[in-house]
Parts: sequence; C-alpha cells; structure tokens
Amino acid sequence: MGKASENYTNTVKIYHGYGHEQNLILFGHVFSRKPFLRKKYSNNIFSNIIHIIKLFFVKPSPGVNVRLKWREQFCTSTTTSDGFFKFEWQSDTKTSAGWHNVKVDLLNSLGDVAATGEGEIFVPHVTQYAFISDIDDTILVSHSTSAAKRLRVLFTKNPRSRKAFEDVVKHYQLLSIAHTEPSVPNPFFYVSSSEWNLYNDLNEFFKHNGLPKGAFLLNEIKKWYQLFKTGKTKHQGKLIRVARIMQAFPEQHFVLLGDNSQSDPEIYVSIANKYPDKIAAIYIRIISLKKKLITEKRLTSLNNKAIHTCLFKYNEEAIKHSKDIGLII
Repeated sequence: MGKASENYTNTVKIYHGYGHEQNLILFGHVFSRKPFLRKKYSNNIFSNIIHIIKLFFVKPSPGVNVRLKWREQFCTSTTTSDGFFKFEWQSDTKTSAGWHNVKVDLLNSLGDVAATGEGEIFVPHVTQYAFISDIDDTILVSHSTSAAKRLRVLFTKNPRSRKAFEDVVKHYQLLSIAHTEPSVPNPFFYVSSSEWNLYNDLNEFFKHNGLPKGAFLLNEIKKWYQLFKTGKTKHQGKLIRVARIMQAFPEQHFVLLGDNSQSDPEIYVSIANKYPDKIAAIYIRIISLKKKLITEKRLTSLNNKAIHTCLFKYNEEAIKHSKDIGLII
C-alpha cells in the first residue's frame, strides 16, 4: 500500500503495480488533502457509517505533474481530472521476479518535490500461472444483486468484520503456490467494480483474512454525492481492465475467477475467445440461481473447448476441480 509524505498537504497515493522488465505499470492518485485512514476497527455501526462517508470526501488534484523514480530511471506524467496517474515504462535493468519498491514525486510549479508516495510492483516468473479474480460476491460477501443489502453491509461492517466465503481463502492460498514456490507466489489481480475510495479497506480485508497479496484494479474515484452509486460500473470498463492485464503478460497462462451476480461470465467468455490459448480455466460462483442456466450456456460458447470451466456454489467444489485438472496438487 502506498505511503504518503507527512510534511505536505498534498498526498501521493500509489497502488500495487505489475509487469515485467519490458512493460512495467504503476498507477495512483494525487489528493490535495490526505485521504481519511481508519485507525481503529470497531463494531459500532455509527462509527462504521462515519468511516465510509469520510472515504468519499476526497479532493483529487487534477492537472499536476508527477515523476516516477525506478532505480536510476525517471518518467513524468500529469494527473487526469480525478487526480489519477498511470506510468507504463520499460526497465533499463534486469528485473527479478517478486515485489520491488518504487517512488512517485509530486512536483510543484518550480519543479521541486512537494510530496512523495511509495509503493510496490510485482514481477512474476514467465512460467507461472496468473490469476484474475473479481472481489464482490466472488471472495467477499457483498450482496451485489440487492442495492439495499449491499449498502447495509458496506455501511455497518468494517474490513475485519466483513465475511469471506467459506474456504475461499484456502482455495486462493493453494492457487498462489500452484506449480511454484511459496517464496515466489503466483500473481493475483483483483478486478472489481468497487471504487478506489475503498482501496485501503479492501487491502485490510485481504491482509486480515490471509488472501494472496496482489494488484487491485478498481473503479474511478467517487465523490460523497455519488456514494449510493458505489459498486456500479459498466461492463465495458471491467472488460478493458482485464484485457490490459492479459496484454501486459504475453507469456502467462491465466485462470479467471468470478461469479454470476453481474457480468463476469460474459466478460470472461469474451476474454477467453479473444485470447483462446492464454486461458487455462474459468471459475464462476453461482450467486444467482435464476442465471445458472444462462451462465452454463454462456460457458459452452467458448471457442476453445480445452479451457476448463467450473460452476460452483461452495469453494470445496472449486478446490476439488482445481485438483482434478492438476492446477493444484
């Protein structure tokens, strides 16, 4: 998770990046005041409501200059209208597999450093599997099909009291070491409709539950008056984010994990048909029984019939499937 300088009003927040030495990617936000950070985790409903509201009282800094420092390399960029920045570059030096530190400076009008953020980039071995997973109702019980239930859970629970599906942590931990060593786990990419406002909370939920460390690709920052629209994004936006990950790792084989509460089956089939030789398996949790038949039908439309598919309700079924196809041992 990014760390911002304590000495300046402005904050540079960096999110986990990813890539290989030919194509490294890092992104983050610049805020004109520090984003609210939770210091205590309480079961008090009022405290949790206040916390979530504060996360959406953000003040992004548009049109400011930022400079990335990667070893002896420097790259510059300018933030977008919502304070977002992205760097994509080639490393001049050989990059080993694993997590690597990186810094981004905010530059003032004179070109001096006004604030600094620190983050990490993950580089996998090309021989490793890579996993792209949805979060809401795939890992985290979120009730995405009901706006009222989703907001109630969001407002009344904290990252340590939110519930993960039974055995999902066990499954993901096994996948993280599939055909590799625990010292260099497989890369995970968590693609969600949740906004960047919730990044710290999601990161804490993953750490607290022992889920594999990975890169988050979330939805655009929302302001306080958009709070009740949280978790809503267009199908095309998520499709593009998944496709970008695929393009960043031309040598990797991917496993896609999602659920049928929204558009994951449609997105994953589209991706698999575009990259038929790069997808090893697709896992879909059955959240909506009404959509089960159409989900089954959609998965049968895969052009590459060698891609393994698993529709499951409980993670013990998914674990058994992963063992049966030799994904985990």
